[in-house]
Amino acid sequence: MTQEFIATGRRKNAVARIRMSPGTGKIEVNGRPFEDYFKTTNLQNIVLTPFEVAKAINQFDLSVNAHGGGQNGQAGAVRLAVARALTEANPELRAVLKPEGLLMRDPRMKERKKAGQPGARKRFQFSKR
Repeated sequence: MTQEFIATGRRKNAVARIRMSPGTGKIEVNGRPFEDYFKTTNLQNIVLTPFEVAKAINQFDLSVNAHGGGQNGQAGAVRLAVARALTEANPELRAVLKPEGLLMRDPRMKERKKAGQPGARKRFQFSKR
């Protein structure tokens, strides 16, 4: 059996579970090719950032299961999961990935809607008379 590294990443409401194994750089997201799932180069670059920083491009195959949130959140979740899996594969990479902020979960979430107003911060129009 080939060595497999499993990791989870989260961002906003998105969750990404990945299985990383040594290979040729093939990435599959929810059963679709990586380029089909994350269509813009910006989103693709977000996902590939940990590999670039760790100088491990085309060394691992990824199988990603992403759900919840939107494209941006899912890309961020995959990025965190990839960084975590890379540190699991090679603990020395932690020193490279941590200063780049790739191992930190982004805590920013959508603020909840409050009672008696139309949104989280917005108020209904005030009428003096």
